Formats: sequence, structure tokens, C-alpha cells
Amino acid sequence: MPIICSPLSGRVAAHCSSPDDSVSTGDPLLIVESMKMEIPVEAEAAGTVVRYLVEVGAEVTEGQPVVELR
Repeated sequence: MPIICSPLSGRVAAHCSSPDDSVSTGDPLLIVESMKMEIPVEAEAAGTVVRYLVEVGAEVTEGQPVVELR
């Protein structure tokens, strides 16, 4: 199953979909807030959200797995 990783360090500001939602390539999966900017973490391929690996408000580091797709 594809795992999507955070492209930068910051705080998870929002989830943009729910488990079992279908997503297309480029759809935002979650928002990471870093240096007063909100950066969307996008789906790299079409699929279905299995689960979020981080909660809203959690601190994440660059390269950390954040979403599991199938």
C-alpha cells in the first residue's frame, strides 16, 4: 500500500478527506502548517484513503509517513 510522507516539518493543520474516500492524483490529503504557511500534502497517485498516520495538531518531520492509501 502506498504511504504518503510529509514533504517538510511542521504541524498538521487539517485532514482534507476521510478514510475510505477516493482521491485522484494531486488531490490534497492534509495540510501542514510550517513557517506561517499552509502547504497541502497531495496524493501522488489515485487511490483510496486507508488511514491517517498522524492526528490534526501533531508535529511532523520531513519524510515522516502521514497517510496510507490503497
